[in-house]
Amino acid sequence: MKALFAVMALTFSGFAMAEGAEAPMGITGQLVFLGGFLLIFYFLLWRPQSKRQKEHKNLITNLTKGDEVVMAGGMLGKVTKVTEDFVVMEVANGIELPVQKVAVTMVLPKGTIKDVLG
Repeated sequence: MKALFAVMALTFSGFAMAEGAEAPMGITGQLVFLGGFLLIFYFLLWRPQSKRQKEHKNLITNLTKGDEVVMAGGMLGKVTKVTEDFVVMEVANGIELPVQKVAVTMVLPKGTIKDVLG
């Protein structure tokens, strides 16, 4: 049985290293490949995500009474009260909703809601 495995190993190793085939990449090549992969990962995923998080955090901390905002679900409203974690938003005349600050996606220019509602 051991002889059979030895013959199979020699046969398959011969197929793996055919004539004229190059040797596998060395440790230096692997490190360069891994470094390049990490750089691409950093510039395409980590950096843009951290920039978006920083911009959203600034947006949330700078919310003030009277700001017109868009929520994550697309609802428009005017901020009437700001607390540590929540904002109270007026969505229609006399209708106010408490909403988490993190749900605010955009602050609109003043007068946008009037323009939208006509």
